[in-house]
Amino acid sequence: MKIDNIDVDSAIASVKNLLEKERDLSPSLKAALEVLLVLVALLLNRTTLNSKNSSKPPSTDPNRDKSSKKGSSNRKPGGQKGRIGTTLQQVDDPDAVKELKVDRRSLPKGRRYQEDGYETRQVIDIDIARFVTEYRAQVIKDDQGNRFVAAFPDRVSRSVQYGIGIKANAVYMSQFQLLPYDRIRDHFQEQMGIPVSAGSVFNFNKEAYEKLDHFEQWAKAQLAKSELMHVDETGINLDGKRHWLHCASNSALTLLYPHAKRGTEAMDEMGVLPFFSGVLCHDHWKPYYRYACTHSLCNAHHLRELERAWEQDGQHWAKAMKALLIDMNNTVADAGGRLPATDAERWRQRYRQRLEEADIECPPPDVSLREAGKRGRLKRSKARNLLERLRNFEHDVLRFMDVEYVPFTNNQGENDLRMTKVQQKISGCFRSMAGAKIFCRVRSYLSTCRKQGMSATEALALLFQGKSPAFMDTDETLF
Repeated sequence: MKIDNIDVDSAIASVKNLLEKERDLSPSLKAALEVLLVLVALLLNRTTLNSKNSSKPPSTDPNRDKSSKKGSSNRKPGGQKGRIGTTLQQVDDPDAVKELKVDRRSLPKGRRYQEDGYETRQVIDIDIARFVTEYRAQVIKDDQGNRFVAAFPDRVSRSVQYGIGIKANAVYMSQFQLLPYDRIRDHFQEQMGIPVSAGSVFNFNKEAYEKLDHFEQWAKAQLAKSELMHVDETGINLDGKRHWLHCASNSALTLLYPHAKRGTEAMDEMGVLPFFSGVLCHDHWKPYYRYACTHSLCNAHHLRELERAWEQDGQHWAKAMKALLIDMNNTVADAGGRLPATDAERWRQRYRQRLEEADIECPPPDVSLREAGKRGRLKRSKARNLLERLRNFEHDVLRFMDVEYVPFTNNQGENDLRMTKVQQKISGCFRSMAGAKIFCRVRSYLSTCRKQGMSATEALALLFQGKSPAFMDTDETLF
């Protein structure tokens, strides 16, 4: 590894060599120096990790270059030819029309004038205002003094209550825009003069959660019978303690679920994986292999690990393997998502050849060096563990070549989890498991609706009206 053009590995090796040759050092001092060298190596390995050679997010990269690295072109600034823009267009049914008359006093005198149509200009604006609907139920009384009152609509049950629009808007800002409750309260009070407490916002979210029980059961059944499913998990802060948020999704559906555990106990309780028999795309978290389905591994993780093995361990085979996987992916994309069997076999032979070369550069530990009386698998380097995984799970690594709908990476699953991290940054930790479950169920619904081409606003309006989206009425599997 090199830092500021200094070959750190060579420098450490040189110091170790000098320590071996030095005869006048006391055993305690020599041991202390060796410990310091180990600590230096460990710290350097950590500080040189970034988003390109590990799972760390780009936001943690030190001194990251945010400037554009694209080369100059001859194109003019602004939208390019063929681009679909978002320029404002006049509407056919304006909400208000203001007619402007010509000031005839400013016209030349001595001429005759007649109407010749009009020119239009429109100003598009918004009107944020409270809208109150009062229901007046007729009361009639008979000659015996009995009163009869007209029936109110089912959803109008109190003398004054919040309407569907307020509930949908509050849940939208809370669960989709991820705003804290207090900021939502300020929005309603300052923009519309409507008193909405933080407790009311929580109650709206809870109501949405309860109404979405049917959706969650439907989503589980759909995912269980789908051909491809992406799974991933990420840590969340729940009342100061680490919990896990699990995600099962594909291009049509999203299901999020919080749990105190990360492994199979949580996955079983989520209620999808035990019934799934399609292709499961994941990042080689071992509990996933306990489920009887076909597996596909995320090659974005492999590319980052190969980059680390090359940068930090100087493994030349890793650099070559990374280039080979990228070439494979490009070839599959050019072929339309799937390679013919003969072509795929040729790529596999190249893949295996790279691993054979890796065995020479990164051999397994020598069994003869095992300490007497010790059992079990000998400790391997990170590079060696990666090499053995690429060999032992070859079919799962390269499944993207053979099955058209299997992707090269697990990016779908990671993308569906990403907004969870945004929520934690904006609104902080979850205060209770109930709050985490509300977030997961509502967010699952909104994400699924957006994948089906429905806006979050429309989806929440339907929810509080007691209706289901049209895509839930189909008997077909969504993927």
